[in-house]
Amino acid sequence: MNYDLSPAVILPEDGLNGTLVGRVSTAEGPCIVLLSNDGVYSITRRFPTMADLLASANPAADARKALTGAERIGSVEELLTNTVATSVASHFLAPIDLQAIKAAGVTFVDSMLERVIEEKAAGDPSAAAAIRKMINQEIGGDLNTVVPGSEAAEKLKQALQERDMWSQYLEVGIGPYAEIFTKSQPMSSVGVGFDIGLHPESGWNNPEPEAVLVTSSEGRIVGATLGNDVNLRDFEGRSALLLGKSKDNNASCAVGPFIRLFDDTFSLDDVREMDVRLEIKGDDGFVLSDVSSMSKISRDIEDLNSQTIGVNHQYPDGFVLFTGTMFAPTLDRDAPDQGFTHKMGDLVTISSPKLGALVNRVTTSDKAPRWTFGAGALMRNLAKRGLL
Repeated sequence: MNYDLSPAVILPEDGLNGTLVGRVSTAEGPCIVLLSNDGVYSITRRFPTMADLLASANPAADARKALTGAERIGSVEELLTNTVATSVASHFLAPIDLQAIKAAGVTFVDSMLERVIEEKAAGDPSAAAAIRKMINQEIGGDLNTVVPGSEAAEKLKQALQERDMWSQYLEVGIGPYAEIFTKSQPMSSVGVGFDIGLHPESGWNNPEPEAVLVTSSEGRIVGATLGNDVNLRDFEGRSALLLGKSKDNNASCAVGPFIRLFDDTFSLDDVREMDVRLEIKGDDGFVLSDVSSMSKISRDIEDLNSQTIGVNHQYPDGFVLFTGTMFAPTLDRDAPDQGFTHKMGDLVTISSPKLGALVNRVTTSDKAPRWTFGAGALMRNLAKRGLL
């Protein structure tokens, strides 16, 4: 299936009016770039890593100041075109580098219930439909208005325990502590136009379209991007202890297309109010479209951020935080009551008006390009270029 990575598809609805930064692979090595109306400029001389830029006093303003004397790498259209064929020297990469890649789970009621269903079905998709009906009848309505960590949530927990309906997913969904886990390793994420990877043994899986917070080492949320927290429903459903196997595989984390930094055109409230759209197109003619509204999140995004960093945990290179998804794929793709699962070649587009579109194609982790360029390689490259 062919990609459409034209600027009209990939850029936000207001084009380049915001402060969009990213990373580009060049013949010399990775560059930190600022997108502008007359091209894509490397600001690497001032900010060798994205972590350096995000740690500055005012990342949006400082990125624009760094344009003075910056090298033009090419046009947005040229670099997006090159990204489809990465053998071409200059192409876009995932816009993050040294940041830890964290994720918050079960932050929306719909996906919370699906996690409970996976657990009760023990990873068997054929059992999910009957369990889904029972779960929704028993507890679905009870969860819609509960504030996590509140007295009402504690009373509901006790009632559900008495009905033998309690779950570890409900604990993090409505309890005082959010589920915050490590999605993937620094430097391991893929960007727009790259293949995303599923574990080859998985037979029940789905994309997870999410808004992703971009946070400095001081805990300041300085911008946002889009992400695909690729998920294996069968692995995690068998045991929550298989979360690492379910979440962290080669090419299983997509981030991009760019980071939009907070400025006069974009704020944290825009993230709170945004809709995140998902579209899946398969080579078999299958099409699925859905929209997640961030306004329906169970915990405020600043709460999720503060539960990630603080006196108990620091991130000297900053971090990005997947904020969770309400996308719960229940549409049957093949047989009745089997629900949705990916097929090879699926084209996944995650988009939002303020952040643009993250487009990736599905393959298996063993067939995706191997991850070979890590933090050590980046440091050696930057030192060789005289940037450290």
